[in-house]
Amino acid sequence: MKKHQQIVLAAAMALTAGVASAQSNVTVYGRLNLTIENQKVGIASARTVEQNNSSRIGFKGTEDLGGGLKAGFQIEHGFAPDTGAASQSSFWARQSEVFVSSASAGTLRLGNFTSEAYYATADYVSMHNHDTGTSSDALYAYLGRNTNKIAYRAPELVKNLSVEAGVSLAESVVGAKRTTDIAVNYAIGGLQLGAGYEKNNKAHELALRALYEAGPFAVGGYVQRDKNAFGAGSRTNLRLVGKYVVGSGDFHVNVGSAGKTGSIANSSALQYTLGYNHNLSKRTKVYAFFTKLDDSAAGLYGGDFRSVALGLRHNF
Repeated sequence: MKKHQQIVLAAAMALTAGVASAQSNVTVYGRLNLTIENQKVGIASARTVEQNNSSRIGFKGTEDLGGGLKAGFQIEHGFAPDTGAASQSSFWARQSEVFVSSASAGTLRLGNFTSEAYYATADYVSMHNHDTGTSSDALYAYLGRNTNKIAYRAPELVKNLSVEAGVSLAESVVGAKRTTDIAVNYAIGGLQLGAGYEKNNKAHELALRALYEAGPFAVGGYVQRDKNAFGAGSRTNLRLVGKYVVGSGDFHVNVGSAGKTGSIANSSALQYTLGYNHNLSKRTKVYAFFTKLDDSAAGLYGGDFRSVALGLRHNF
C-alpha cells in the first residue's frame, strides 16, 4: 500500500511539473562579438588591439498567468570574451527587469533597462554592428538613466504602432535627477518611422528617425535636436545610413554630423563608417569596417579617432 502511495505521489508531482513547464519558460541567450583592430587615438601612435563589442549573456522568461495576462523577466550581464572580465561595474548592468503584460492593457516594466527613445532612433539605424564597439554612434545625445526605472508600453491599438514612456526615479540620491523618456514607432509598408524624447534635469533631446527598405536596399537616418547634452547650449545632430544586400553579405555606409553646441567654439564633429558583413549562418558572421571620428578643437566627443577592424560575431 505504501509503495502504491509513493507511485501515485510521484505521478502527481510529474504531472504538476509538466503543467508548470507548459505555463512558463526560460531562455538563455547571448552574443560574443570580438574584433581585431588597428586603432589611432588623437596624435598617439597607432596600436593593434582585440576589442570587445558589447558581448553579453542573458536570461529571460515569461509565465502565463491566464486570462491573457503574462509576467516575465530579463537579466543581462556584459563581459569581455578576450579577458573574461565583466565589462560593467554592476553584474546585471546591461538589463535587470520584471514586467507584467496583456494585449489589451499593455506592459508595465520595473527595473534597469535602456531607454526606448534610443532604440527608436539611433540604435534602429545602426545596422552594421548593432551600435556597438568603436564604430558605435559617438554623436548621439543619450540622456536617459537606466536604473530605478518604471515604464509603460501601451497596447497596440493601431497596427504597427507602439508607444512607451518611462521614468527613472532619483530616490533622493545626491547628484541623481529624475529622467523621463518617450518613444514612438510606426511602420507602413517598407517605411519605418520613429521618434524619441529624453529629459534629464536641464538637458533634453528630441530625435526623429526614418528608414525605408526596398528589396536589397535600405536607406534612412535620424535628426536630433538637444540642449545642454554635451555642453551649455543647443545642437543639431544628423545621421544618414545606407545598406545594400548581395547574397550572404551586406555593405554599409553610415555618416553622422554634429553641429556647433551653443556658443562653444570649434565644437562640431563628423563621424563615418564603411562596413561589410558576411553571414556564415543566421547566428554567425564575419565582418570588417573602417570608422573615423573627426572631433574639433573643443573635443566634446573624446577627440579624433580611427579604426580598421576585422571581426567575428556569434549569437546563441
